[in-house]
Amino acid sequence: MEKIKIIECPRDAWQGLEKIIPAEAKADYLGKLIAAGFQHLDAISFVAPKHVPQMADSETVMARLHDAGLVRGHSNGKSSGEAQHLQSESEKNAPEMIGVVVDEEGLARTLKMPGVSTLGYPYSISANFRRQNANLSLGESRALVEKIQRAAEKSNKDLVVSISMAFGNPFDEPWAPEVVMDAIGWLKELGVTAVSLADTAGAANAKAVGELVAALQDVAHGIELGVHLHSRHEEAEEKIVAAYEAGCRRFDSALTGLGDCPFAADNSVGNIPTETVVSTLAARGVQTGIDPANLEGVVAATKELRHKYLP
Repeated sequence: MEKIKIIECPRDAWQGLEKIIPAEAKADYLGKLIAAGFQHLDAISFVAPKHVPQMADSETVMARLHDAGLVRGHSNGKSSGEAQHLQSESEKNAPEMIGVVVDEEGLARTLKMPGVSTLGYPYSISANFRRQNANLSLGESRALVEKIQRAAEKSNKDLVVSISMAFGNPFDEPWAPEVVMDAIGWLKELGVTAVSLADTAGAANAKAVGELVAALQDVAHGIELGVHLHSRHEEAEEKIVAAYEAGCRRFDSALTGLGDCPFAADNSVGNIPTETVVSTLAARGVQTGIDPANLEGVVAATKELRHKYLP
C-alpha cells in the first residue's frame, strides 16, 4: 500500500479563534493527537502576540509537552545507559513538531525551543498578501527564507515552506502556474525539500487543484510537494482525490475542518477535515498512517474545543 503523509494543523485551526485556549488545554489536546498516532503536527507559531494572541503561549505549550516526554529533545543526558537507550528510542518515535515563524525574532524564539523539529515559513507569491501578512517585499521575504534555511541546517532541523496564494488571490494580481514554478525552482536551489501549496483564498476547485499539482511535478522533483487546501466540506473529497491523482502525497488538514478562511467570501469555507482525508484515501487503498478507529476520540476532543472557544 502506498503511503502518504498527513500533517494535522491545530495551529492553523486555533489562531483565528477569538477566545484564548489556555496553554494546558492546548498541550493536553496535542498530547491526545500524539496518542492517537498523529506523527506530523503543525502545532505552534512564534509570532508577535499583538498580531496573533492565540499563539502567545507557544513556549509554555511546548514546555509542557517537553516535560511530559512527548517531543524530541527531552533527554537531560544524566540518565543511566539503559534509560538513555529508552530515551533514544522515544526520540525516534517522537512526532514531527512544526513551529511557524514569520520574522527573525520568531526564528530566534523557535531555535531556543526544545521539541520543535521543523521550521515553517509562509512564503507568499502575492505582493498584497505579503505586505498584509508580514510587511515584506519579495526580496526581503526571500532573504528571510535563506536565513531560516541556514538556521535550520545549522540546528539540524527541517524546513517546510508554505506557498501562500498558490492557487490565485483575491487582489486581482496576475497569477499563473509559472509564478508557482518559479518559486519552487528557487526553493529547490536553496535546498528546501518540503513545500506545501496553500489555497489561502479558498477559491480553487478540484480541477484547478489537480492541474496545478500535475504541472509542478517536474520542477518539484526531489521535493515533498503537499497541499494545504481550504474548501466547503461537501467539496473536500473531490479536491483530495484531484490532488492525489495528480501526484500529491502530503496533505495538511484539521480535524472537523476547524479554522476558517479569512479571504473566502463564503464563511463555510475552511480547512479540509482530516477525517475526510483519511476516509477518502483509505477508500482508495491508500495507507494514511492514521487508524480510523483512533479518530473518534480526537474528533470528540476537537468538537469540545469548538464548543468552548468558538464565539
